[in-house]
Amino acid sequence: MIEQYLDEYEKIRPLGKTKSATLHAIKDTWLGELDDSALTSQKLVEFAQWRMSKVGGGVQAQTVGNDLSNLGAVLSVARPAWGYEVDALAMSDARKVLSKLGMVSKSKERSRRPTLEELDKLMVHYFEMQTRRKAQIDMPKLIAFAIFSTRRQEEITRIRWEDLDETRQAVLVRDMKNPGQKIGNNVWCHVPDEAWAILQSMPNTEREIFPYNGKSVSASFTRACPLLGIEDLHFHDLRHEGVSRLFEMDWDILRVSSVSGHRDWNSLRRYTHLRGRGDPYKHWPWKDSLVKK
Repeated sequence: MIEQYLDEYEKIRPLGKTKSATLHAIKDTWLGELDDSALTSQKLVEFAQWRMSKVGGGVQAQTVGNDLSNLGAVLSVARPAWGYEVDALAMSDARKVLSKLGMVSKSKERSRRPTLEELDKLMVHYFEMQTRRKAQIDMPKLIAFAIFSTRRQEEITRIRWEDLDETRQAVLVRDMKNPGQKIGNNVWCHVPDEAWAILQSMPNTEREIFPYNGKSVSASFTRACPLLGIEDLHFHDLRHEGVSRLFEMDWDILRVSSVSGHRDWNSLRRYTHLRGRGDPYKHWPWKDSLVKK
């Protein structure tokens, strides 16, 4: 089941490296040896207990929750799409038991936002790199665009010139991440002025506006932060920064969601950790450099 899911899903849209690695790992455990009809709630509970044991890796409840979430995506299509004899209630029953035992938990919500000092370090670092040699990835513009647009890394590198609506100052975000709809969830989002100016400064030479490999962007950011003494900062935290900034500027929920693409307040709330009032980037010294062509 896992092999078929990995094979058929990858043809439609590449899976994230974490989900793919998790499913490969589950496939290679004793659970992967079971027949479809033998995959009961009891076996799933046993697997979770095994994962938390020393021999199974000694993982925490959060990791068990992630394992079952990724496996659940496979089981949800295995019966209706491919005819496997899977108990439709096996996963939900197992999760109820494990939840009562305290053996599964959701991922912890991050509250990390970059400081202006940390962003200054990143900008100095990348602009100096550009003066030494022409970099393939324009990281300063990517970092700033991620903040001002609130877009995710994988969304940014998918944006095409044809996806821009000049009249509405909007962008079509293709396959926006959504728990209930992974594919074909294309959403029009408003682009704030600062992000729009960065878009207009990019050379129109390829189909994508930011024609970079998303993994390379992430790798560059991940390498730079420790070198600069910046701890526990992820590229995705820039989206968190961007959403929180809009609320600090007194934007209401509907206006913020028109930029971020969130569909409800509960999912938007987790990105909101306010530091004060007003725009912290109003006098940011890098703004002019970021819109140069």
